[in-house]
Amino acid sequence: MTAFSRFTPLVSALPSTVPFVGPEAIGRQRGLVVKARIGANENGFGPAPSVLAVMREQADDIWKYSDPENYELKQALSAHLGTSSANIAIGGGVDELLGQIVRLVIDPGAPVVTSFGGYPTFNFHVAGFGGRLVTVPYAGDREDLGGLLDAVKHENAPLVYLANPDNPMGSWWDADSVISFARALPETTLLVLDEAYSETGPADALPPIASLIDLPNVIRTRTFSKAYGLAGARVGYAISTPGTALAFDKIRNHFGMNRLATAAALAAVNDQAYLREVVENIHAARERIAAIAKANGLAPLPSATNFVAIDAGRDGTYAKAIVDGLMQHGVFIRMPGVAPLNRCIRVSVGPAADMDLFESALPQVLKAID
Repeated sequence: MTAFSRFTPLVSALPSTVPFVGPEAIGRQRGLVVKARIGANENGFGPAPSVLAVMREQADDIWKYSDPENYELKQALSAHLGTSSANIAIGGGVDELLGQIVRLVIDPGAPVVTSFGGYPTFNFHVAGFGGRLVTVPYAGDREDLGGLLDAVKHENAPLVYLANPDNPMGSWWDADSVISFARALPETTLLVLDEAYSETGPADALPPIASLIDLPNVIRTRTFSKAYGLAGARVGYAISTPGTALAFDKIRNHFGMNRLATAAALAAVNDQAYLREVVENIHAARERIAAIAKANGLAPLPSATNFVAIDAGRDGTYAKAIVDGLMQHGVFIRMPGVAPLNRCIRVSVGPAADMDLFESALPQVLKAID
């Protein structure tokens, strides 16, 4: 059957693709059961018990739409961050916010600067709105701030994307470097500073809120999917000047937030004791992943996220063989998509049982493919 003939030329030219193939699809395709889900950068430790209790208590209210202004969540985030609620926009995860940002800024054919091999969902949105990607290679397994700035100026780009800490490599820049980069950008260039892993990195990697809040051309995006353990709830937020934050109201789905998800996010903000506990668990799991890698002759990279990129020492073909081999054991992991980053595999943190499966399966896979 051919596609509907009334699609726009832009949409007709796009491939029907999903940036990430999920473990569910892989399991269906290969007839396998996922036993350790440690590939999607989720938080296998899950949300706080207090969050789950609130979701159960409020389940009977699911017949109601969520507050279209997201008032309570904005108030809680503003108190937590030390800024005004007018500086905050709420969305269905960072992925939805990225799509809205691209829609706000990019006309068809406009250049958008990002890192080659960086977060593919951002690229997906750029393509979907007709932007032209301009990519800068990583330098030393982290995003090249100087290269990104040069590309912005050369292209007169209206939009640039930087993830700090970074996905897929787990690397990071210190706060002073990020602030200097943001302030060196032309006023006509909007910076998307993706801080999805803000809670799991070192303190000196995160610019203070006040350090960038005066810049209308900076939007910082954060999520409840990682450290807070609510990936399936789809709640994210953006931080910027009031005028820039208000622009989201022009295009967002005002009844688009899930009522139980926003209640969960509000409860999560109010349980910082659990957040501190789970961050410690994430750090411990990162150390265990690194130790398992070293014990098998592989080289873990330093990580500020809830995953560890592991240099397998060869090329993308070899790394993919490890990924596929582990899946045969029910251990789901991923790898970066482009060379030279794809010499690595990427393992997300998880509870001890998942780490045990990874530790058991990895040497068997390496032996089988060598």
